[in-house]
Amino acid sequence: MTAVELAPAPTRAPEESAFSAMASRFDAAAERLELEPGLADLLRQPEKQITVAVPVMMDDGRLEVFTGHRVLHSTVRGPGKGGIRFDPGVSLDEVSALAAWMTWKCAVVSLPFGGAKGGVRCDPPAMSRGELERLTRRYTAGIIATLGPDSDVPAPDVNTSEQVMAWILDTYSMHTGHTELGVVTGKPADLGGSPGRREATGRGVTLMASLALQHLGWPLRNATVAVQGYGNVGSVAARLLALEGCRVVAIGDRTGAIYSKTGIDAVEAANWVARHGTLEGYRSGDRISNAELLTLPVDILVPAALGNVITAQNAGQIRARVIIEGANGPTTPEADALLEKRGILVVPDILANAGGVTVSHFEWVQNRSGWSWSEATVNERLKEILSRSFREVLELSRIRRVSLRTAAYMQAIGRVAAVHRMRGLYA
Repeated sequence: MTAVELAPAPTRAPEESAFSAMASRFDAAAERLELEPGLADLLRQPEKQITVAVPVMMDDGRLEVFTGHRVLHSTVRGPGKGGIRFDPGVSLDEVSALAAWMTWKCAVVSLPFGGAKGGVRCDPPAMSRGELERLTRRYTAGIIATLGPDSDVPAPDVNTSEQVMAWILDTYSMHTGHTELGVVTGKPADLGGSPGRREATGRGVTLMASLALQHLGWPLRNATVAVQGYGNVGSVAARLLALEGCRVVAIGDRTGAIYSKTGIDAVEAANWVARHGTLEGYRSGDRISNAELLTLPVDILVPAALGNVITAQNAGQIRARVIIEGANGPTTPEADALLEKRGILVVPDILANAGGVTVSHFEWVQNRSGWSWSEATVNERLKEILSRSFREVLELSRIRRVSLRTAAYMQAIGRVAAVHRMRGLYA
């Protein structure tokens, strides 16, 4: 038996700690809400953290042991909800922060879910389909005690897919003795997946960009856009923004970025990525770095890749007028203060990328009722929920004279705290 030979999980500087970043935003909002100290302590920490060894027989006959996590941050408003990622950078700190962000994300758009997140530290591109299936099934077996449509409902995330969700569903169903469609969302359509789920996060980002510019009194048509991260979220957002009349002038992924003042064909670029896996080799503009992409003079910047890309070191060079956070945690708290001082409007992650979990809720509801909605119905209801949530956060930010991020946290934390007070403490 051998341990997986991955580089050590990255040690983050204080500004870069995902959970510290979440806690910093939480504390600022809790103080403005005058939250009771004991309740604040309860809401800040996760309810449950699970770490499991994931032994996998590799194709060459070696037995390798991976490390997996599943964190339930809060289930007071409903089942835990949150994705599962397969990535070399997975750590308990990261997963705990993402689970907390899911709590606030679900609450800010009034979904009857709590927050959860999971991940396995591995390198999916270096693994075969068979190895990934065995990894998925053994990880699922390791956390199966917490899974269920009424307790903890995973979804796809970084380097996971509809197929991975199908393997989780099958593993869970084999253990329970019956098929349970509602145990995961983001499934294939033929297995109870919802129309519109794949595009939902990018569609939500597009809607938030439109609402933000409308609030500022600027037209969306002809707005210039830079998108960092050209996976599912970034590519969908770029395509839909282009359909709204925007000019996508820069896109990027882990291989670097491309800039064209006259615009990039978002659909053509997405087709290239679908064929080749990355933007590497795509010829439609000048090659630039992802760091350069972030500082381009554009109307809309969409960081849709990794966390902690906008920091105190580069916030002073950001020239976008509006930032729509398609990724989780792309801006550090230190950078937030600098951006706010410079008058750059940031639509925070817990609001900006809530489209995915919103349609995941629709999928869960459809599975529980044994019914299916049309894609038009899904998109209409998504727009209604996100538009209402943006207006609520914007109004709170006006009343309390705080940033959209602080207002979003206040809205979410206030809702979770209210349910805690109603339910009381079991002792």
